Amino acid sequence: MSKDSQKSRGIVSWPEDERPRERLLSRGPQALTDAELIAILIRVGYRGTNAVELGRQVLKRFGSLHALVEAPVLALLDVKGLKGAKAAQLIAATEITRRVAVPTARSILQIKSTSAAAEYLRERLRGLSDEHFRVLYLNRRSALLDDALIAQGAVDTVRPPLRSIIARALQVNASALIAAHNHPSGAAEPSESDRLLTRDLIATCQPIGIHVLDHLILTEQAHYSFADSGLLDELTLQVTG
Repeated sequence: MSKDSQKSRGIVSWPEDERPRERLLSRGPQALTDAELIAILIRVGYRGTNAVELGRQVLKRFGSLHALVEAPVLALLDVKGLKGAKAAQLIAATEITRRVAVPTARSILQIKSTSAAAEYLRERLRGLSDEHFRVLYLNRRSALLDDALIAQGAVDTVRPPLRSIIARALQVNASALIAAHNHPSGAAEPSESDRLLTRDLIATCQPIGIHVLDHLILTEQAHYSFADSGLLDELTLQVTG
């Protein structure tokens, strides 16, 4: 069957041994191309274009599966024919890929340094087009108890509610926390609002015995640590002084 005739015909009309789903089940996923794997996720194409051809268009748009996983949701929704359930299925699959890259054995995962926190958080915050504010909650042995997305939104507008941060800390019985957010602009430097937020977080946590260990700002290539820079100590003195 020619490529042009396949493009215009639905996959159900193909010979059974050429259909991606049947080939996956009989020969394994390694037998399929990247476009065919995407086709299985999105299931159908759009008028005049079947799911495999749509998969090729998606790959052409982003360049690779790796770039597809890192693409923001709005970029996926901008692809012709990738709407509704098809977009939701593909977005869910890319999020599963993100989460698989993050350690799951939190009871034994210890975060004892800025580099360890940054490495862990980079997998959670990479490739995002908007700002996400996360908090890692730790016990006295620096074991990770919880990893919570507290707020997200447009760049420079995210203001996580301190009440939510504290409520989660009390819920998991945390003794310390590390705050973090991404800067999609690529500049790993704290803004004035970042400084004020960190100061307010320290002031809120201190009376109830929760230690703010750090506030990290991450970009694709770098990170900024309030603790390593000395800014955390400076803000703590402002609160206690």
